[in-house]
Amino acid sequence: MERKIVESKGAPAAIGAYSQAVVYGGTVYVSGQIPYTAEGNPVAGDLKAQTHQVMKNLKAILEEANSGLGKVLKATIYAKSMDDFALINEVYAEYFKENPPARAFVEVARLPKDVAVEIDAIAAVN
Repeated sequence: MERKIVESKGAPAAIGAYSQAVVYGGTVYVSGQIPYTAEGNPVAGDLKAQTHQVMKNLKAILEEANSGLGKVLKATIYAKSMDDFALINEVYAEYFKENPPARAFVEVARLPKDVAVEIDAIAAVN
């Protein structure tokens, strides 16, 4: 099997020694996405707006990998505060209305660029 690196112009470029995503064996592994635009700018606005941007980034990368949100098998949400669970979950649920994937929600001490939320995903590829 061949390992394929995925780069989408619809999401911010990697800010370190990692790829936006890697496809291997019919599965795509998407790196954690933060609330930055495809141009690399932080999203202005509240946590809802930031979570929407994270989901848009995930969607763009998944689509570039010939996958999509409907094929996500597992997601992990990293948040600065568990107090934000309800708000992040509300936005997240808008993208997974039916048959949502397995998921973990983890409170962390700090995230890249001091953002409030980051989400990664594992999905099937067409």
